[in-house]
Amino acid sequence: MTKSELISAVAEKAGLKKVEAEKAVAAFITTVTGALKKGDKLSLVGFGTFSTAKRAARKGQNPQTGKKINIPAAVVPKFKPGKTLKEAVNSKK
Repeated sequence: MTKSELISAVAEKAGLKKVEAEKAVAAFITTVTGALKKGDKLSLVGFGTFSTAKRAARKGQNPQTGKKINIPAAVVPKFKPGKTLKEAVNSKK
């Protein structure tokens, strides 16, 4: 599903115009991004939790050239699905 398909689905399910749904999706993305930038955790009960994790610097290898490279430390976004979402995805219906 692409972002435009998501906007169309949100508009249809919420009974909104596409412009309003686009604003809602953009606001959600901006809010989640802002919270993660601040280091906050964002929990949506039943859906999942957005958080960040620190990844240590490490050695790597360029697969094309075989050259050894240093990969710097980074903060990466994480998502842990909630129980309700896991059950919905794994249901046979």
